Amino acid sequence: MRRLIPTGEAERPVAFAEVPQPVPEPDEVLVKVEAFAPNRGETFLLEDPRPGWLPGKDVAGLVVQAAADGSGPGIGARVVGHPAQGGWAEYAAVPTHSLAVLPDGIDSVRAAALPLAGITALRLLRTAGPVAGLRVLLTGASGGVGHYVTELAVGAGAELTAVTATPERGERLVELGAHVVHGVAAAEGPFDVVLESTGGPDLPLALSEVRPGGTLVWFGQASRTPATLDFFELLGGPERVTIRHFHYAGAPYGPDLASLVRLVERGRLHPEIGSVTGWAETAETLVDLRERRVRGKAVLLTGGTR
Repeated sequence: MRRLIPTGEAERPVAFAEVPQPVPEPDEVLVKVEAFAPNRGETFLLEDPRPGWLPGKDVAGLVVQAAADGSGPGIGARVVGHPAQGGWAEYAAVPTHSLAVLPDGIDSVRAAALPLAGITALRLLRTAGPVAGLRVLLTGASGGVGHYVTELAVGAGAELTAVTATPERGERLVELGAHVVHGVAAAEGPFDVVLESTGGPDLPLALSEVRPGGTLVWFGQASRTPATLDFFELLGGPERVTIRHFHYAGAPYGPDLASLVRLVERGRLHPEIGSVTGWAETAETLVDLRERRVRGKAVLLTGGTR
């Protein structure tokens, strides 16, 4: 079968290789991948790939081999999955605890856009706690996670301000009900909850907008610049603020994937897909994603979709 493997080259970070099909573990199904979605974090890992790493965590496709232990769906089921690695391939082994069955109304393109970004959004909002009636600030909001957080938070009753780099990248967020600004300094606090994903100079700025006793959840560093906090500046800012570090990872992912599928099926969540191409164009798409030229999610097709 064909698989995309890292090259270590900045402008062409992956290339095709002919490799054997994966052999699933007893609790894994073999999925014929129809679509996969790269994440911006994977573009950073591709700059200096560790030996043996096979990229690909968000896949959708068809089960062609059921799990030997009897768990999970049978042959022919359409699924969305979140394997630890190896999804940018014609076939992927996916643990049954980290997939969900797709209804007929959700195609592989929308399904592939769900896993990492959608799971992150769900778990991030659970960490933040009930947001109904609260003022929420979201930085780095124009990527896949930002779109899901916006739709879910606004749907839950939050008054959400989203920070994007340009008006164009914020258009969809306005449609979803967010107030959009272009720079943390333009956000008008105070906010009950800040969801901060950029790091660098934006984190202390965002922290200064938290109300006394409020919470900042730090879930990323998209700027790739460490943040610096000054103790004495904090003394002149909001008091008793809680800073929480957040990372989405932790299997099982299946229950959250099933929740995301239900939300999409019921029209309460709408994946924002900025690019859909054949997987022959994966290298170019990865560069566009890394350079923030894609709004929302990018999806690659390995063949036909349903």
